Amino acid sequence: MQRGLPMQPTVETPQLLSNISACLAIAQTLSSTLGPRGMDKLIVNERGEAQITNDGATILKLLDIVHPAARTLVDIARAQDAEIGDGTTSVVLLAAQLLKEIRGYIEEGVSPHIIMKGFRQATKLAIERVKELQVTVDKSDPEAFRSLLLKCASTSMSSKLIHSEKPFFSKMVVDAIECLDPEDLDESLIGVKKVAGGGLQDSLLVQGVAFKKRSRRKDNAEVRVEAVSDYQAIVDAEWEIIYRKLQAIEKTGAKVVLSKLPIGDLATQWFADRDIFCAGRVAAGHWRCYPSTCSDISREHLGTCSVFEERQIGGDRYNILEGCPKAKTCTLILRGGAEQFIEEVERSLHDALMVVKRAIKNGGAIEMELSAHIRKHALTIPGKLQLIIAAFAKALEIIPRQICDNAGLDSTDILNKLRMKHATDGKWFGVDVDGPTGIRDNMEAFVWEPSLVKAACLILSVDETIRNPQSQQVPRPWPQGTSRHAQRALRGRGRGMGRR
Repeated sequence: MQRGLPMQPTVETPQLLSNISACLAIAQTLSSTLGPRGMDKLIVNERGEAQITNDGATILKLLDIVHPAARTLVDIARAQDAEIGDGTTSVVLLAAQLLKEIRGYIEEGVSPHIIMKGFRQATKLAIERVKELQVTVDKSDPEAFRSLLLKCASTSMSSKLIHSEKPFFSKMVVDAIECLDPEDLDESLIGVKKVAGGGLQDSLLVQGVAFKKRSRRKDNAEVRVEAVSDYQAIVDAEWEIIYRKLQAIEKTGAKVVLSKLPIGDLATQWFADRDIFCAGRVAAGHWRCYPSTCSDISREHLGTCSVFEERQIGGDRYNILEGCPKAKTCTLILRGGAEQFIEEVERSLHDALMVVKRAIKNGGAIEMELSAHIRKHALTIPGKLQLIIAAFAKALEIIPRQICDNAGLDSTDILNKLRMKHATDGKWFGVDVDGPTGIRDNMEAFVWEPSLVKAACLILSVDETIRNPQSQQVPRPWPQGTSRHAQRALRGRGRGMGRR
């Protein structure tokens, strides 16, 4: 392939190179977290609060990224997290590597529009190849299908903090997904409660709803009256209203009464005398549909459960409802030592839940297969587009290469083995960080991966950054003694007010 005569860099070249450099800096931060041997990041915010994670979307959310082009990577990571739930680090590394591969062409003056045209052609080729490779999961055998889901969940946890407990949490994740309505699989109906203390094995799945029992709170109110009779009239009216509501609830036949608002001592005792359990100040997140008034309430408005119990979990007491025939929901109660550890467990399980939810996906070492397919096609295209599409193909190899580097393997040797396999119809072969050869059939190993990459063209299309002139002014110092609270308040009033 001949590059021909070098072209002259354009006026926009410095801005494009700046955008690429910013994106590469973000990717370098995330690169060591990829794969089964990826490392964690300890991130401390301005308040001194620390978080430990290797989740790409979480790291990018916690970092204070100000470069406009680099924030594009943050947006695609969030989109990937929302749509797929996993693969956030992969999309960032792929997008950055695509930019890195064509940086030389930008420096030589190749038009960004030609590069974007080549990327779009390569993307079209990749999508077509993915559809050819796509494997549809057979659901006719429930036992075999469940076994497959368990393996998918286990694979998604390989690079997570909970990898040592994969069998335990894989079962929990699959059981949680099976609790949902199979028509929509709304993962937001899976509640998560975090209870400090205990070990990972103390975590449990409640096939229903669990909520923390809150201590009763006394509300202070003030009523001013001029005569004792007026006070008695107020008390009588209040009690009449309360009793009317309590009797309306009792007529429905309800045995468990839950309220977002506090339930006073009078109502609690009244319910207890009639063998009715009540709990107040229940967080609204536990319920999506419930009567907001005691009037016009009937038995058909009630839900049912087979088990209702109060259970001690750690230092807290939880009320648990299980066996609800119409409620397609469940609750994960996570245990662990430090708060940061439990939060990372929650993020890891979220990724696994999303992977299991989207079990009908393409499988295998998709990047190497796409790279081989696109590189072969590039040889049939004349002109500069051949170079751009070949660069796209080479960039796809960053994922297996980085996995090798993070595992301490010889990436050059393993990638050569993978290229040979994929050239001889070994389309499912990928990196094996545990085996002696360094490669394996990842279809048999159930290494299934989402593959959505769409960011590089957006970054290449920006040739100039325009800032508000005020944002470039050097801020004047605050007068001595001005508190931080006052500074925040004055900033909210605008830069032209309150400083002097």
